Amino acid sequence: MTATVPTEADLDTQRARLDALREAIGQAIVGQAEVVEQLLVGLLAGGHVLLEGVPGLGKTLLVRTLGQALSLDFRRVQFTPDLMPGDLLGTELLEEDHGTGRRAFRFQPGPVFTHLLLADELNRTPPKTQSALLEAMQERTVSYAGVTHALPAPFFVLATQNPIEQAGTYPLPEAQLDRFLLHIALDYPDEAEERAILARTTGSAQPRVPQTMGGEDVIALQALVREVHVGEDLLTWIARLVRASRPGEGAPEAVREYVRWGAGPRAGQSLVLAAKARALLRGRLAATREDVAALAAPVMRHRLLLSFAAEAERRSADDVVAALLDAVPYPAR
Repeated sequence: MTATVPTEADLDTQRARLDALREAIGQAIVGQAEVVEQLLVGLLAGGHVLLEGVPGLGKTLLVRTLGQALSLDFRRVQFTPDLMPGDLLGTELLEEDHGTGRRAFRFQPGPVFTHLLLADELNRTPPKTQSALLEAMQERTVSYAGVTHALPAPFFVLATQNPIEQAGTYPLPEAQLDRFLLHIALDYPDEAEERAILARTTGSAQPRVPQTMGGEDVIALQALVREVHVGEDLLTWIARLVRASRPGEGAPEAVREYVRWGAGPRAGQSLVLAAKARALLRGRLAATREDVAALAAPVMRHRLLLSFAAEAERRSADDVVAALLDAVPYPAR
């Protein structure tokens, strides 16, 4: 079956929807334009997003606002040390038919059965519960008592974690981190934005976030992202960037010195899809080097395992990604 090539009219229609979505989010969120764009990239690419920032930067508000702007089922789960997998996935209830007296088990779906799941402070729950999300994030299904239950479509996980509150936390394992398409880092607002936040949040008026699109619209946009063109040279550059992140002969100096394990093939897949989604957000049907460079850090920062030397010299994953972009040349024609 041949894929339908999107037209300029299709692009204009979808871009108008995305502009309306950005405007709706802006009713409650001050600034953070780059973060909002990366969040929408994750949504359009069909991946999951990990938001990291110090307390009070509006991580939860951002995700809740996205849920309000989309006509989708939205659930929030506060991950705590005593949260059990059944609290997330669901459980079986023993029910009795009052007419026949027969008893049977019925599966009661948990909060993961939603379109948009906010996993708040994911690193505060033990590995047993963290791993319960793995199948849901990768396969979009939940297996319970030998029966596989499909999750609604679209299904989008947005997880938050605080980088400084490490007491009583359980760091996410690399296998689970790799399931996140993007790792978005939130920083403090600038002075003008912080003043606007103070003015907006301390009065009696509450922002109203209009609903701009529904599940079918999101699915259509995700399908359109797959049709965005990525040239052969760009594919080659992405593959070389990912491969250069792995220590070994021929790797850039920053990688050999500061990286213990590099990014796997899923990083390349994520970078291609993210670049396509960013191009669509910007009204283009072809991804460019700028798209790849802008999203290289969010795609790769959680997929690089740094060495002790990096920690001692206070080198971050973003420093390594910046070095990669400088060291790996774009293929010459």
